[in-house]
Amino acid sequence: MVFSPAAGVASALLLVTPYTPNIATVETTPGCLTDNFYGTYGGRSIFHLPPTCLDTSSIKGLSTQSASLFPYVANGERQLVWLQESAIDSSLVTPEYEAEVQGFFRWLGEDGYSAGGGQQLPVHQHLLSSADEPGVELHLVDLQPAGGSYGLIAIEPSLAPSIEALLPRYWKPYVLPKQPASYLPVPKPAIEHVKNLLETVRFDPVVSSLVNSISLNQMRDDIRWLTGEDGKSGIISRHSFAEGSLVAANWLKERFEETGATCELKTFLAGFAPNVACKYPASEDTTSTVLISGHYDSRGSFGSQRAPGGNDDGSGTIALLGIARAVGHSGLTFRSNVELIAFAGEEQGLYGSKAYAREMRGKDANITVMIQADMLGYHAPGEPPQLGLPMYIGTPEVAQLVSNMSAIYSPELTVGYSAACCSDHQSFHEQGYASTQVFERAGPIADPMYHNSGDLSERPGYDLSQIRSIAKVQFATLLHAAGFDLPGDKDLN
Repeated sequence: MVFSPAAGVASALLLVTPYTPNIATVETTPGCLTDNFYGTYGGRSIFHLPPTCLDTSSIKGLSTQSASLFPYVANGERQLVWLQESAIDSSLVTPEYEAEVQGFFRWLGEDGYSAGGGQQLPVHQHLLSSADEPGVELHLVDLQPAGGSYGLIAIEPSLAPSIEALLPRYWKPYVLPKQPASYLPVPKPAIEHVKNLLETVRFDPVVSSLVNSISLNQMRDDIRWLTGEDGKSGIISRHSFAEGSLVAANWLKERFEETGATCELKTFLAGFAPNVACKYPASEDTTSTVLISGHYDSRGSFGSQRAPGGNDDGSGTIALLGIARAVGHSGLTFRSNVELIAFAGEEQGLYGSKAYAREMRGKDANITVMIQADMLGYHAPGEPPQLGLPMYIGTPEVAQLVSNMSAIYSPELTVGYSAACCSDHQSFHEQGYASTQVFERAGPIADPMYHNSGDLSERPGYDLSQIRSIAKVQFATLLHAAGFDLPGDKDLN
C-alpha cells in the first residue's frame, strides 16, 4: 500500500501512531521516522513523512488501523498544537463536562463535534488574530483504546500560549516544535547507570531518618500560602500569566535559598512567569546532575480568575520544598550536582520545562536522573494511598528505581501505572534524558477539582500524608542517585 495525499496537497503527510518505545525498530528506510519526529503526546507519536517515505514498505510494524495520516503543508506562519484529553476516571465524565466538550467543538467546527477518521474541521475565524487568516484546520481522531480523544490544530503562532484558556477543563495543549527533529533516545550508558543504581538499592537507616524528617505541618503551611487559603500571601491565581504566579516565584526562590541552594528566576517566554531553578553544588569533581521538579503554575475553572492549584501542582511544589527544607536542616552535602526546579508554563504546553530541557541539551548537560512530581495530593474515598508511574512517557528503569525506593521507605503506598499524561518529565525524555513522573494514583485522574477553581487543600480527599509519602520516595531516590555526606562524615573517613 502507498499513502497518497489528495490532489493539490503537498506530497508529505503527518503520521500519528501509537507510541513505540524504540521507533527505530519500525522503519526500514533509515531516517523516515527518526529524522522527522515531532514528539510523543498522550500515547501518540507524530512524524512528518517526506515523499521518499510515503511507501509503507519503508515503515514496518505500524498498523494501518491504528495509524492516522494527514496532509499538511508546512507553513512558518502557523503553529501545530496537539490537544489532548487527559486520562480521567469515569466519575469525572459528567453530563456537564460532556456538554462542555460538545460545545467547544461545535464552536470550532461549523458541523459540530465529531471524532474519528481524521475528519478536518474548519476553525472559526474569531480564534485568530486576523479575520483573513486562511486554512486553519482542526483534526480530530479517536483515541484507541477508548478513554479519551485528541486533536491537532494549526494556528497563528502568537495564539498558541493562550489556547489553553479555550479548552474544556480536562483537555491540555502541547505545542509541537516548529520543525520536526531527530529522535533522541535515552542512550544506553545512561540506562546502564540507572540499572547500576537499581542493583545497589538497600535499606539505609540514615536515608530513612532523613526522609522521615520531612515535616507534614510545614507542608500544610506551604500549600496554604501558595493557594491563598491562609490569607497571608494574597495569591488568587498561579496561572502562568497571573500576578500571583510572580509572587509565588519570588517566595519559592527565597524559601529554597534558605536551605542553602543557589536559585535563579529564569525567564523563557514573554508574558509567562519564570522557572525557579535552584542548585546544590557537588562536593566531588563531577558533571553528574540529578534533577527533581514540579510545576507551580495552575489552572482554574473555565471563565474563572481563581486558580489556586492546591493539587495541580501545588502538591508537587510542596514536595520539592519539603525535600529542600530537610536538606537544609540536616546540613548534608551532595556528591553529585542536584537541581530542584519549579517550572512555569506547564498548563499551556510544558513551555517552561521544554525551554530548560533544550537549554540543558544544548550544553550537553549530564543529567543522570530526572523525576517530575505532578498531582500527588488527591486520595479517592475507599482507596489506599498510592503512587502512580507513567504508562507511556518516561524511562522504565527510572520508574523501577522509584518503585523500589517506595517499597523500602514508603511501603504504605500502593504502586502502579497511570495513563495520565504528560507532565514536565516529557520535555527531558524527548531530549534523551532518563526521566519519569510521580503521580497520585495508579490509574486515571480522579480528583473532582482537577483544573477547577476549587482545587484547595482544605477539602475532602486532599491527603497531605500521601504527598509526604511520595516526597519521601523522591528524596530517597535523590539521595541514592546523587550520593551524600552529613556534616562530619568526611572527617571520619
